[in-house]
Amino acid sequence: MSAFENLSDKINHAFSKLKNKGKLTELEIKQAMREVKIALLEADVNFKVVKDFVNSVTEKAIGEDILSSLTPAQQVIDIVHNELVELMGTKVERLAISSKPPTIIMMCGLQGAGKTTMCGKLGLMLKKQNKKVMLVACDIYRPAAIKQLEIVANKAGVMFYSEGQINPVEIVKHALVEANKNSVDYFIVDTAGRLHIDEQLMQELIDLKSYLHPNEILLTVDSMTGQDAVNVAETFNNKLDITGVVLTKLDGDTRGGAALSIRAVTGKPIKFSGVGEKMEDIEPFHPDRMASRILGMGDVLTLIEKAKDAISEEEALKMSKKLKERGFTLEDYLVQMDSMKKMGSMNDIMGMIPGFNKFKGDVNIDEKQMDRTKAIIQSMTKRERLNPDIIKASQKKRIALGSGTSIQEVNQLLKQFDMARKMMKNMQGGKKLRGLPFKF
Repeated sequence: MSAFENLSDKINHAFSKLKNKGKLTELEIKQAMREVKIALLEADVNFKVVKDFVNSVTEKAIGEDILSSLTPAQQVIDIVHNELVELMGTKVERLAISSKPPTIIMMCGLQGAGKTTMCGKLGLMLKKQNKKVMLVACDIYRPAAIKQLEIVANKAGVMFYSEGQINPVEIVKHALVEANKNSVDYFIVDTAGRLHIDEQLMQELIDLKSYLHPNEILLTVDSMTGQDAVNVAETFNNKLDITGVVLTKLDGDTRGGAALSIRAVTGKPIKFSGVGEKMEDIEPFHPDRMASRILGMGDVLTLIEKAKDAISEEEALKMSKKLKERGFTLEDYLVQMDSMKKMGSMNDIMGMIPGFNKFKGDVNIDEKQMDRTKAIIQSMTKRERLNPDIIKASQKKRIALGSGTSIQEVNQLLKQFDMARKMMKNMQGGKKLRGLPFKF
């Protein structure tokens, strides 16, 4: 289950009753909003936030234009979408940049929220922007925290600085000297975490803030903890005046309450979200796109960005040239599968397609099946991959044995591939595909 799936289902159910009605009464709008209110509270959204949100939407929806409109349901949903965007921040909040490098980022958070891993993810994201990054180990209490930061720094391919378990202010003092020597652009400090907020932790963070004068103080919170995450954010903000929030585990079975409450409660923006376990799984937080996902409208822009990250323009041109020269082969099929996997979970990707939520009960995407398909193709000879029409019964038996699958699965793959090949041929010829109103 992806983030907000239950919430999305319940909100859509509430509005489904308004569809196909030429005119809405005040009572019908209030009944729908009562269902939305219950759905938000069940998603662990802050009670005051829910109350203000529902009142605002109801007030705007009960207007003469809405009540007499020919498409009132769409207009009410549009009001809800705009209010959700307002609730989460209206625009993407970029990282502050220091006028004199390095830009200093203090990463804070409780143990288990994913703060140390997020340091690496942020480092990798900045490195992809051709920035020089240093991660500094100042979580001196948690066992293996320093080693963990070193591992994520190596995975991200960024610089790492540590002096062991000494005073964090001394560590950053020496680390800044190294950062300046190496012309570092971003200086990311992994600070101490605790299981619970205590005075010692806060004092240490206040001391670091006083010495560093950071450009950003980012609080990492676990979105799966719901209202607790909001309470943590409020406490950290009161003590440190954080500049933004990073939400982790938005890909998990989360009720979504934290994302919808944090900005309203703290007044501070959500800057990034963690959407998976890989180092690449970090996204700038787009309130408008998140609102669209919550309402089951998809998220085409994020899908396009993921596709661009997964396959470069050069690779796309190379693939296009290959297709023109020799047609679509199983080797190309394999490359496409690898590109899709780079984009993340297939269910999440499909959820970004507008209208897909209507069919998700009928479509079950088995990620393991993709691995089995890959094993089948890799068990073929190069000649078979380039020309699958030559594969006969005896070869299918060998391929099934080599891939640990069945002859039936090999046949199924070849059938799927044949359909994909025909589709690719149609796209190349500029023919109209059945059911689609346009040509490629």
